[in-house]
Amino acid sequence: MADPTLQLAVIDVKPGAAMESQSGLQMLRPRIYGASMSPADGSKRVAAIVMHPTSNFMGHYLIAPLAARGVTCMGLNSRYMGNDTVLLMERAIQDLGAGVKHLRAAGYDKVVLIGNSGGAALASFYQAQAEKLTAHHFPDGDPTHLHPDDLPPVDGIALCAAHLGRSRLLRDWIDPAVTDEHDVLSCDSALDMYDPRHALPYDRDFLARFSAAQAARLARIEQWALDRLALLRATPGAPRDQAFVVYRTHADPRCLDLTLDPNDRAPGSVWGDARQVNYSCNAMGRTTSLTAFLSQWSSRSQADGPDNLARTTSPALLLTYTADQSTFPSTRDTWLAAGGARIRNVDIVGGNHYLAGQPHLVPQAADAIAEWAHALR
Repeated sequence: MADPTLQLAVIDVKPGAAMESQSGLQMLRPRIYGASMSPADGSKRVAAIVMHPTSNFMGHYLIAPLAARGVTCMGLNSRYMGNDTVLLMERAIQDLGAGVKHLRAAGYDKVVLIGNSGGAALASFYQAQAEKLTAHHFPDGDPTHLHPDDLPPVDGIALCAAHLGRSRLLRDWIDPAVTDEHDVLSCDSALDMYDPRHALPYDRDFLARFSAAQAARLARIEQWALDRLALLRATPGAPRDQAFVVYRTHADPRCLDLTLDPNDRAPGSVWGDARQVNYSCNAMGRTTSLTAFLSQWSSRSQADGPDNLARTTSPALLLTYTADQSTFPSTRDTWLAAGGARIRNVDIVGGNHYLAGQPHLVPQAADAIAEWAHALR
């Protein structure tokens, strides 16, 4: 009988970039860590990995429920757990591949990925590269040194509360009212969705100007990052990368205007008051490096979720949490279009992004995933 308690996994991974960790031990012997739970009968029919680029998923809410339903589930962390300042998505999928190899070596017949929240694009990127490796270079032009052996294919992907990818998130969330990239308080009130002079529901013309200005700001930052990187690398003795701050990255009109992309959500953000999150010192994409920005947040990112899912051939499942404040009906439709006939959707009615405070909904999500995983051939 397998021990029903969490089991720690310590997995060696290949070294990455210089100073990608502040820990000398981690730099000299890079490792990733996971916590898993297995079925009481010790079955090795199917195992799942739930992983996010940066979040700590070792205590994920699906680990125990899936084990109770006959699916070993590992919550796995990447080397960038808790800090996406220097995160490279191409290196994160290499870490995920180390987890897949760990489970294959343990003798599991089937291995699936659970892409929860920001893990959805990660899982899709992984499987696309596992089926056909094309990411031979990072967006900055450096070689990734990825090898097909690093990325064994999995048998299916389940997506839940699934963001479309970090580059699309920043495109939808960046605040176009910022007028000075070095001043968090700089603001063009004509483009400030939080200014009470812009009444709800938002005017259609305002939304059009807002979206265009979001795209323009993101393009300016991306071009600056490319130009700055080129300057650094053309300057003898200069560093190959640098850190910078992107202020105010939580300004999605859907946070306040519930007539946009309507679902069962309440007003606000998954992290609380949306305006406070927008101005906070620690938020999505706030502190980054040039190379990490290009890999995660820019139009040059190779980690777009739906684009990668469309390149895969494995079975897929989508769980839509209908009260989510950061994924919407349009998000669901984009994933379903990418997966085509290979994917089906299951609504978790009333579910918020984390199923926080909703323990009665966790079994519904676990039932859907376990049923799908056990049916894989």
